[in-house]
Amino acid sequence: MNTNDFKIFEAVAANGSFTRAAEAMFTVQSNVTARIKILEDEFAVSLFTRTSRKVELTAAGETLIHYFKQVGQLIEEAKRELAQSNQLIGQLRIGCIETTMALKAPDIINKFSEMYPEIELEFKADMSSNLINEVLNYKLDAAFVAAPVSVPELAQQTIKEEQLVMVTSTQYKKIEELIQDKQVKIVVFDQGCNYRARLESWLSFKGIVNYKRIVVNSLEGIINFVEADLAITILPAELIEQYYQNRKLKTFSIGKELGTSTTILVYRKTRVNDKLLEAFLEMYSKL
Repeated sequence: MNTNDFKIFEAVAANGSFTRAAEAMFTVQSNVTARIKILEDEFAVSLFTRTSRKVELTAAGETLIHYFKQVGQLIEEAKRELAQSNQLIGQLRIGCIETTMALKAPDIINKFSEMYPEIELEFKADMSSNLINEVLNYKLDAAFVAAPVSVPELAQQTIKEEQLVMVTSTQYKKIEELIQDKQVKIVVFDQGCNYRARLESWLSFKGIVNYKRIVVNSLEGIINFVEADLAITILPAELIEQYYQNRKLKTFSIGKELGTSTTILVYRKTRVNDKLLEAFLEMYSKL
């Protein structure tokens, strides 16, 4: 067993596939299979459950990857100590919902790269539920998601409260016009999106059950549908003001309860003393 075995093990866990892990590690699948077999023999446990569709960590695998992560961090710390340097080195994989990606990711990447040039920062956009699962499965180090989140394994830090607004084309002067004399059409992200849930709750509150849902999994696509008066949506007011104020859009308040959304950063509780994650949290708090 060597440190490269740790990386191969983590690659299989992250990719859910021996084949994709081999591609990520620039090796052949037979080598990946052999190294995982060595680890399973070494610890006398099965590390993965294998099906025709994917490979998943067993409970023992979950435990071992936690320790391997710690070992990896200790090795990096040892390298820094021996080099008599306080420079942080490594990789952070951060997830975020689509709107956070648009609003914050570019600024975060630029500032973090300036402060910590040896840390590779990788962002991924997805629905909150998917991001939470990827943090739990060690595919992401942390993720910006919509509150509330009640998962015992996860620590969380409140990032900000944002105001959500109804977004329509400029055809409407009052929000009541949206629901008069025609079937309401909404354009939203896929199932699991916090904004979609808020919009459907608003419609339910207004007694509207007969509406048509259009699913578009890109922010620009949603904006285009709304501007063309093909549908309405709910998005953060800051997003519209910062990036789309010159588009033919109009916003309406939807009330404090439905219109206030809290973004939090979640990460595994076992990462609380992780120096790379601490650096990210400290930098973000200053933005």
